Amino acid sequence: MKDFRDKIAVITGGGTGMGRELARQLAAEGCHVAICDVSEEEMERTRAFCKAESPEGTRFVTFEADVSDESQLQAFRDAICRELETDCVNLVFNNAGVGGAGSMIVDGREEWERTFDICWKGVYYGSRTFIPMLVASDEGHLVNTSSVNGFWASVGPMTAHTSYSAAKFAVKGFTEALVNDFRLNAPHVKVSVVMPGHIGTDIVKNSGKILGRSPKEMTDEQLEEVRERIERMGFPLGNVSPDQIRGFLIQRGEQFRDDAPMTASEAASVILDGVREERWRILVGKDADVLDRMVREAPEEAYEQSFMERLRGETGWAIGN
Repeated sequence: MKDFRDKIAVITGGGTGMGRELARQLAAEGCHVAICDVSEEEMERTRAFCKAESPEGTRFVTFEADVSDESQLQAFRDAICRELETDCVNLVFNNAGVGGAGSMIVDGREEWERTFDICWKGVYYGSRTFIPMLVASDEGHLVNTSSVNGFWASVGPMTAHTSYSAAKFAVKGFTEALVNDFRLNAPHVKVSVVMPGHIGTDIVKNSGKILGRSPKEMTDEQLEEVRERIERMGFPLGNVSPDQIRGFLIQRGEQFRDDAPMTASEAASVILDGVREERWRILVGKDADVLDRMVREAPEEAYEQSFMERLRGETGWAIGN
């Protein structure tokens, strides 16, 4: 699929970040775009960008949906069929995700499973819902977003990262299995697994909102839990006040977005180039390339401090360590 003009693309998590940038770049090429997100406000911003940058006649659908609920994705599908008057689509980007609840031991089960359900079930339900529409098309491509945490279950030895990593490993394995499944049963449909490194998005801020841990709304009790987590990592906070912790969390989310080595727009361009080239495996960012190589070269060292130090030396990574 070299040309996206007059194709129909479905994007989950299209309100911000890579989802928004995928929508903008596809729309600019004359691709009809349907996005879902949990934020109607952010989707309207995406729609405004797309309409301003796309050729006349390009169509858009926005739909509020939680990807961890299959019935909501099915309602999204029905809205696409109705509004675009179609029974097929050409591109599906299972992009929505959050990060949170890293520990099986000290974090609550509800938040752990909420993170896992969005990051894994969102991809599975999205695939179940839209693969029939891809198969019904003349040419289709399914794109599932995993992460470098789909082959390296860590952000450093001082931070537990189990829920997100488990989900992203599942996405990677599922998508790799689909490579052969499509070749056997729907050869006109391609599939790609996307594994980004640190990309400049609002995932930290958005995850806090979705998981009930937005810094501006956190209770003193929740902030004390954050204090305990930081101190377990070896960083005593002493007499730091709850409001100072709140400010730190807000700043951390902004720094994750603003100080990333690759922007969301650059990441979207890499992904779309990978789709054009029909690559089933799309690494996004220098850190993703380096991590992929390092884990393959020394898998037994991957979760040691020495590995993190070597990674930091090659990429400057300092997230979570």
